[in-house]
Amino acid sequence: MTRIRQVALVARDLDPVVADLCAVFGLEVAFNDPGVAEFGLRNAVMPVGSTFLEVVSPAREGTTAGRLLDKRGGDGGYMVIVQTDDLEAARTRLGALGVRIVWQIALDDIATLHLHPRDVGGAIVSLDQPRPPESWRWGGPEWQSHVRTDVVDGITSVTLEAENAERLAARWTEVLGLWTPRRAGTTFELALEGGGIRFVPAAGSNEGIARVGLGAVDAARAVAVARERGIRTSADTVWIGGLRFDLERPAVRARG
Repeated sequence: MTRIRQVALVARDLDPVVADLCAVFGLEVAFNDPGVAEFGLRNAVMPVGSTFLEVVSPAREGTTAGRLLDKRGGDGGYMVIVQTDDLEAARTRLGALGVRIVWQIALDDIATLHLHPRDVGGAIVSLDQPRPPESWRWGGPEWQSHVRTDVVDGITSVTLEAENAERLAARWTEVLGLWTPRRAGTTFELALEGGGIRFVPAAGSNEGIARVGLGAVDAARAVAVARERGIRTSADTVWIGGLRFDLERPAVRARG
């Protein structure tokens, strides 16, 4: 099993972005992980069904997140956490590909590998194997009680922009050990359980996460709340924290 389990945004100011995500998508913060202080960060984690949105923000100078904010000139995408059911096989594959592991941990309920972003491209990638598979330590000890699915019910896709989308798609295919991506014009898509990762040509100079697809339960409510809060919207799309969130209907999700 390979699936998108968590997507992280990076924001200069954590609280307003978290407030917008919770208000627009009907979410609740389940956890503020003290462990991210190791990376000079503070965070908030919100369950979206059994998947998770996270916002991180620099808490001191000299962080990777802070440098990314400076380079990008604003908030945006940060990390994609992919759940796997065989982390040791992934470790062997990564070694053969020359992908460096910048941080790792093995706990009783989860094991994690953070990959060097220069060896993958597009985003910081983490490969995680929770035990049991439905658990998720990074959501906090009581995340299930904070699940709210009146508006959205899960992360269904992540879209990465790149100067060479085909090359980035090929690299992620190798890293994740997946089948050759599907191609539709200039878009490439890797099929994962419950969704997919798409690669498209960059509209500007920044390579990285551009869009996140959310399974829509009540898209009209999300868009209405966003407009009330003065947030940019377009049809079934909302822009928060430097990312475009697409409210994907079931018919659209079936193709992922």
